[in-house]
Amino acid sequence: IAERFVEQNMHLCASGDYVVVIFEIEADPTVVCMNNDKTKNRRPFAQIDELSYYCGEESEVLFMLGSIFRLNEISGDQSSSSSADATMSIIIRMTLCSDHDNDLKQLYDHMKNKHPQEKTNLLSLGDVMLDMGKFDLAGKYYRRWLNELPSNDPSLCALYQRLGRVADAKGEYDTSLEWYQKSLEIDMRTRPSDHVNIGNTYNSIGSVHRKKGDRGRALESYNRAVSLFKQAHDENHPKMAMFYNNIGLIYQEEEKYFEELDFYEKSLAIWKKHLPADHPKLGTSYNNIGGAHQCLGHYDLALDHYNRSLNIRLKSLPAQHPNIASTYENMGLVYEDKNELEQALIYMKKAQTIYELALPLNHPNVVKIKNDVKRVEDKLKIKNKK
Repeated sequence: IAERFVEQNMHLCASGDYVVVIFEIEADPTVVCMNNDKTKNRRPFAQIDELSYYCGEESEVLFMLGSIFRLNEISGDQSSSSSADATMSIIIRMTLCSDHDNDLKQLYDHMKNKHPQEKTNLLSLGDVMLDMGKFDLAGKYYRRWLNELPSNDPSLCALYQRLGRVADAKGEYDTSLEWYQKSLEIDMRTRPSDHVNIGNTYNSIGSVHRKKGDRGRALESYNRAVSLFKQAHDENHPKMAMFYNNIGLIYQEEEKYFEELDFYEKSLAIWKKHLPADHPKLGTSYNNIGGAHQCLGHYDLALDHYNRSLNIRLKSLPAQHPNIASTYENMGLVYEDKNELEQALIYMKKAQTIYELALPLNHPNVVKIKNDVKRVEDKLKIKNKK
């Protein structure tokens, strides 16, 4: 049926604005929950041929919202059409999972517990888009929510924080600082003893200053955040892992690599106490520890940690997330340091593809990866001439 539909609408693909994607789903009825068996899938599916618009002319299966699928394979297939306009189809093969056998059950449960029975609104939709790296959509939802709130609404503080994160992710650093400052002013006025939210905002402000190149102001903000948590005797709070990680970034930029590694390892130790094994934040920790080893010339240790990071990020993030590109880029830089230029170029081009899909073309990460790719290509030309 899907292939026939493709053939009938081949003209849509001629402009290049559409791509053919066919899903092949293997669904075993025995994984559906029966008699309250909690080891099975509690989200059933059904064949609905007789109920569909086409009245039994084609097979149709309806899956319940929330069904979990394991991605088995993505492959290309040349259209069976014999015409010169035959096009390439992308075939995605998946298998329906039970609630208990999917590979990311720990992460799934962690996220479900983090947002228990959360009401779906523009704020929560924006959060999902932000986590997926869809920054323009996240900002759109947050601004619509902002327009609906009265000026004294208690949720404004959290909303300003999110708008700051969106601007930060898009490289709009001055705008980001303005949002974070608004959030901080509300917290300091209304909840001066809330070390968690105030410390988190200081951390966010520090991160923007670091990206702007002002390491002194960045470190000052990070240390304010750490001091608030220590004063509250909350040294093992998961936020402390983030603060330590960011202090490590400052030491990286100051080329104090042993201090950098020490703070990254402190950060990882706290994250491991709070997060499942495939959580994206662990991917960030491994990525950063890999960077410290790279700067110390420990290339094999660097690649080992980058691979750990990549494995986690590929499992837990959308395929076009900038953090996946970051790890590819870092692996490419290690191979460049090892003078394995062909390997370096492979990883850098993977990073470039993702960055250009996920970020504005003038974003600093896009500009940098283009320069990285050109540099390695130039080195390869010189090497091949010898």
